[in-house]
Amino acid sequence: MDTHIADDKLAELHVEELVVQANDRSVERYEIDPEAEKKLLRKLDLRVVPALWFLYMLAFLDRTNIGNAKIQGLTKDLKMTGNDYNIALMIFFPSYIVFEVPSNILIKRLAPSTWLSLIMFLWGVITICQGLVQTKTQLYIMRFLLGIFESGFFPGCMYLISMYYKRYENQWRFNIFFSGSILAGSFSGLLAYAIAHMDGVAGYAGWRWIFILEGLVTAIVAIAAKWFIVDWPETATFLTNEEKRLLIARLSADVADAKMNRLDKPAVKRIFSDWKMYLGTLMYLGIVNTGYATSFFTPTILTELGYKAEKAQVRSIPIFIVAAVVCMATAWCSDRLRHRYAFAITGICIATIGYVVLLCQHSVSINGRYAAIFLIVSGGYMCQPITLGWINNTMGGHYKRSVASAFQVGFGNIGGIIASNIFITNQAPLYKTGYGVSLALIWVTALSCTGLLVGLMVENRKRERGDRDWRLETSEADNLGDDHPHFRFTY
Repeated sequence: MDTHIADDKLAELHVEELVVQANDRSVERYEIDPEAEKKLLRKLDLRVVPALWFLYMLAFLDRTNIGNAKIQGLTKDLKMTGNDYNIALMIFFPSYIVFEVPSNILIKRLAPSTWLSLIMFLWGVITICQGLVQTKTQLYIMRFLLGIFESGFFPGCMYLISMYYKRYENQWRFNIFFSGSILAGSFSGLLAYAIAHMDGVAGYAGWRWIFILEGLVTAIVAIAAKWFIVDWPETATFLTNEEKRLLIARLSADVADAKMNRLDKPAVKRIFSDWKMYLGTLMYLGIVNTGYATSFFTPTILTELGYKAEKAQVRSIPIFIVAAVVCMATAWCSDRLRHRYAFAITGICIATIGYVVLLCQHSVSINGRYAAIFLIVSGGYMCQPITLGWINNTMGGHYKRSVASAFQVGFGNIGGIIASNIFITNQAPLYKTGYGVSLALIWVTALSCTGLLVGLMVENRKRERGDRDWRLETSEADNLGDDHPHFRFTY
């Protein structure tokens, strides 16, 4: 049971280097004890994901609570007319997109607990400031800054989770983490309903208290987060040296020879010439539009259906709870069946039914339109995390996985810019542009998923025939990532 990696060297090496050592032929193979492996997984499940889940829920609350603030009087008090509200939503995304990749490269060189808690504290402060703005211009500035500080959190958490689990363990854990954003939609309505009753306290309107109190909670939690966010496996204080060896052995067996531990020029070229990364970004762009549209506009849509502000906040709660259950059930089945594509397409079909109902809403009852929102949100959140986990599974090597995750999330969030601008105020309550564009975009995701499926199947067959073995004769043979001929893609 000796890997020849001394205890005093474990803390000096990054996990990629440990995996390299574990894969090296000069290293005695680590014999994995199934019982010890189960115990390790239970320990990881208690320490890695729950903390990140809670923090991501706060992040999404701070990103989307503007939708709740709107129906409590934000636009009226700031004298926002026409598309001013859409601009406030949209301006978040340019800074969010631009800073994703740099942040995910930076987190690799820092302790995740330091980096993630720092940016969380900063966006908590910005959220508080949103409740203090006096003009729409000041709100635009705060939204732009919010995008900068939130940009590194989601891809950083994705990367961190992937460092602890094998590929067919990832989707379930990732969906648990991702469900924080779904439940944020539910808690956002509940909190907004409660906070709205503070209207007039200390001279502040109810919508201001939504930002102030939720931002204050985020900032306080961020300070404590430094001590409960896990760091990289090799420096994780909650793992013993024996558990670290077992973890490295498991990851080694999963990635085989698909390593990318040098970020040199050939590696950079290999990363940015990978068609999967761009197709994955298109997949995410199409479905994330639905995610943001439902988060930003569900309270507004419910008020347009005839519910008053407080009732609209409350009626948004069950929508997101049902979506969270569907999201988790999908992840469990996806990992058990070791399949991604069919689940993504099923979610798209469910959301399609909801969009069609709302496009024909003039002949549909209020209850029918309310049910359609359930279908859209549940179908969207059934598909969205699958697109993220699937691309993560197809990337071999931690440098490539880090860059690809940030690239997909960052540029895929162009879908958020689209969502911010398609629900046009003067089209209320029908919002034909909003529903029509969103429907078209989820089928962009469907086509992209199908393209990825076909491409991966073709590539796996080529590798089975030995058509890629020539790569082993090149000078880059030890740094190929998922281009290594022995790597097989999941779908």
